[in-house]
Amino acid sequence: MAVFQLVGIAFLTAVAALLLKGTKPELAFAVTIAGSIILLLIALELFSGSISIFQEIASATGIHSALIKAILKMIGIGYLVEFSAGILHDFGQDSLADKLVFCGKILVLVLAIPILESLLALIQDLLGLMR
Repeated sequence: MAVFQLVGIAFLTAVAALLLKGTKPELAFAVTIAGSIILLLIALELFSGSISIFQEIASATGIHSALIKAILKMIGIGYLVEFSAGILHDFGQDSLADKLVFCGKILVLVLAIPILESLLALIQDLLGLMR
């Protein structure tokens, strides 16, 4: 199971970083970043198999594929920003982590604009049909 692989890598990374923290703190940081990137790559590989499901949903419902892509990008930004902010918190960079989260929220808002426009167009069409 992939979860055991993820947990194992996380624990190995944590132990290695803790062992190095006292003698070589710069290496502890590098080990943590490397372990985090490995975890992220494994998670992305697991998720990539699910992309076809979203394409099927788009074709079955008639939702434009650009909207599905925007939603997936928003989810990806949210996860990546949260993941990165967690690493920054681990290294005492709370202020920078908070600013990263804020910037991520702005990016999600920008990506949401076409979805909101599509929703407004749908509401206008429905109101036009009711008249």
